[in-house]
Amino acid sequence: MAMRLIIYTGKGGVGKTSSAAATAYRLSDLGYRTVLMSTDSAHSLGDSLEMKLGPEIVNVKENLDVLEIDIIHEMRTKWSEIQNYVSAFMLSQGMGEISAEEMAIMPGMEMIAALFYVNQFNEEGTYDVIVMDTAPTGETLRLLSFPDVTNWYINRAFLVIKRILSIARATVGKVMDMPLPSKEVMDSVEEIKDNMDRVKIILEDPEVTTVRLVLNPEKMVITETMRAYTYLCLFNKNVEALVVNRILPEEAGEGGFFSEKLKEQEENMELIHNAFDPMIIKQCPMMRTELRGEAKLRYMAQQIYGDEDPAIVYAKSSPMKFVTEDGVHKLKMKMPFVNSKEVELFRLDPSTLMVHVGSQKRNLQLPDVLSGAEISGAEFKDEELVISFKRS
Repeated sequence: MAMRLIIYTGKGGVGKTSSAAATAYRLSDLGYRTVLMSTDSAHSLGDSLEMKLGPEIVNVKENLDVLEIDIIHEMRTKWSEIQNYVSAFMLSQGMGEISAEEMAIMPGMEMIAALFYVNQFNEEGTYDVIVMDTAPTGETLRLLSFPDVTNWYINRAFLVIKRILSIARATVGKVMDMPLPSKEVMDSVEEIKDNMDRVKIILEDPEVTTVRLVLNPEKMVITETMRAYTYLCLFNKNVEALVVNRILPEEAGEGGFFSEKLKEQEENMELIHNAFDPMIIKQCPMMRTELRGEAKLRYMAQQIYGDEDPAIVYAKSSPMKFVTEDGVHKLKMKMPFVNSKEVELFRLDPSTLMVHVGSQKRNLQLPDVLSGAEISGAEFKDEELVISFKRS
């Protein structure tokens, strides 16, 4: 079978880690070779599993490995050339040695490391399923947009840098106390670019990579989940299901203490269904005790999935597609919970279109057939943004 990647995300504190861990236990029990991977720098997987985890892959049980991304470990073992160069550059500018080493850990490297692992596991055939426990929604959006962003900058800067380096080493390097990137540094940058190209294909395959949004039945959480769904569609990620966690059982209201809370919960569950139906919505009741350890995680998996296989792809459609209708080339993008006033379109160059929605923007590489084509129209129809192109 092709490798599956299931990503759990949502607002902080809604139960993403528990949901991901419960899913991983169920998958491993069903015989899938499973790895549970955390991309959140504030790791809590070890607490959920009641075990100490390190920067290397740890085997938990048959068919289940766990990995918490440790960016210091990753930089030292995978990108030491980049870290050494940045440290040397900082030192040349008068920064202290310890501060230079810290500054060499660049923002976003955790995301790159996580995506490297996805590509590595896929190419090696190490696992059947990767279950990814992510940081709160904003950081997850950065993770999922990284292939686009990385390639956008590297494609435009990398070749230019390579061309000028030979001249710079012969001239600038002789008169300036500033280190120039070595061939090893440039090779590491090129490796990042190649990996991002490959992982982008994995992330945008709706039958391989799916996102499951975890939320609680609370209005603020629901609102943020709606925004997350919009932005995930912008980045062409298949959101296939919701997991509504910590639902109060009916008996909790007996005696009156939680009666108002139960009434509020009913209203919020109706809001969730009105907003997200017909998407698959899974429910998990609030546990009586703290949710930690194998037995409780297995119980949670039973509550969420019943007898279902969590590796199922509940929905297989991609939020973005290029089509030709009546001779007109169109880009169709699913845009739930958005109106036309919230969307801006910019043409960055003949082959790149920027779509700006709310606090997020995406640079879209147009297919060759549309490179240089004019935008002849844009409209919303059935929660879908349709952009039409006119070829000259």
